[in-house]
Amino acid sequence: MDPLILARIQFASTTVYHFFFVPLTIGLSVLVAVMETLYVITGQETYKRMTKFWGKLFLINFAMGVVTGIVQEFQFGMNWSEYSRFVGDVIGAPLAIEVLLAFFLESIFLGVWIFGWDELSKGLHAAAIWLVAAASTLSAYWILVANSFMQEPVGYVLLPDGGLAMTNFFTLLTNPHVWYQFPHVLLAGFTTAAFFMMGISAYHLLHKNEPDVFQRSFKIAAIVGVIAALGVGLVGHAQGQYLVKVQPMKIAASEGMWDTEDPAAFSVLMIPDLTNRRNMLDIRIPNLLSFIMFNKFTGEVTGINEMQTMYETTHGPGNYIPPVAILFIALRTMVGIGFLIIFMTLYGLIFMVIRKRYDQRAFILKAFTLAIALPYIANTSGWLLTEVGRFPWAVYGLIKLDESVSPTVSAGMLLISLVGYVVVYGLLIVATVYLLGKYAKAGPAAGDISGALQPARED
Repeated sequence: MDPLILARIQFASTTVYHFFFVPLTIGLSVLVAVMETLYVITGQETYKRMTKFWGKLFLINFAMGVVTGIVQEFQFGMNWSEYSRFVGDVIGAPLAIEVLLAFFLESIFLGVWIFGWDELSKGLHAAAIWLVAAASTLSAYWILVANSFMQEPVGYVLLPDGGLAMTNFFTLLTNPHVWYQFPHVLLAGFTTAAFFMMGISAYHLLHKNEPDVFQRSFKIAAIVGVIAALGVGLVGHAQGQYLVKVQPMKIAASEGMWDTEDPAAFSVLMIPDLTNRRNMLDIRIPNLLSFIMFNKFTGEVTGINEMQTMYETTHGPGNYIPPVAILFIALRTMVGIGFLIIFMTLYGLIFMVIRKRYDQRAFILKAFTLAIALPYIANTSGWLLTEVGRFPWAVYGLIKLDESVSPTVSAGMLLISLVGYVVVYGLLIVATVYLLGKYAKAGPAAGDISGALQPARED
């Protein structure tokens, strides 16, 4: 089997595993901080119980996120050594800052939060979890700075030996691409945390367990969920309009649009014929894609065939067409689930929070519990769209994937390590789901993990 394919599958699998935990860490850290702040302000015991309960689940998720994230940076040196050699002087800086500043800050103050309940005042203890939340956000920003350089290189110079050197660190930090990616990921994290909280709260409301705790939890999650879900949609729309300018092949491939159109139609359903570069089946809505991309019913969207010809002229012979079917399905899965998420958060806010009808029919509460999976599916689809749509580039326009893979790593090595990663990560996923399910079902009455979380000392 081709080592390049195996290397890509390995990195994709480890990243997808890791990204299951990242959005929840980002969003839930803030929600836990909000709940503890409400406890500090009001002194109400219910908010303390909420903080301790959701804090347990946050800790389990955070631990698994750390375990699954460490492996990825080693892969840069093992499977992608040519890529690391080419681009390391640029993206090495934000990745190092992420570890030395954001991750260390996050880990240190999480330790303070876990073990400081008896040692700190309520206010200082709440400040610790806010610092954890801020560090989680900073961590996401630095990672996305590195990823945005791969999507849209800025602030660099090409060296005589073929490598890259950074010329302007500020330009790297203010890359236009990161200001679409960062809020999109951040809001997706809040959406994930909101559905996590609403789903578990709905489960306990269905079983009439501690209604005061879980009605308040559902209320906070529904309010955050509505704001975050609408924000994800708006930022995602703006990001699409930006990509049609800087990564037009990604847009054309995700629409299965082979030829340039003005006005451009939106494809509802299509079956691509990759050999003849056309669609065997294509159900389309006229003018809609132009409206989505340009806010008007006219506007040229460049097709795949034209982009392929242009790239061959600019970069030399080769295949510059991403996997059309994967991108087409990923985009529609992400957007379709996005609309369902918005509907469910609005329903939860209007009918369960504003009208205080928490004693909904069983199937509605069960639907919210099952809906915990929706943001995870949308997040994974969005990641696939972002990364697979960059094909064949490791760094857009500068170095291809086949030029990035390590020349000394054989297919056998990659296959063995890939199987090992999948098995180990699979076991970790099972363990995580088991632990989250166990403590989520048990509720606040189950107590704290290993007795580490104790009530904050009264001032």
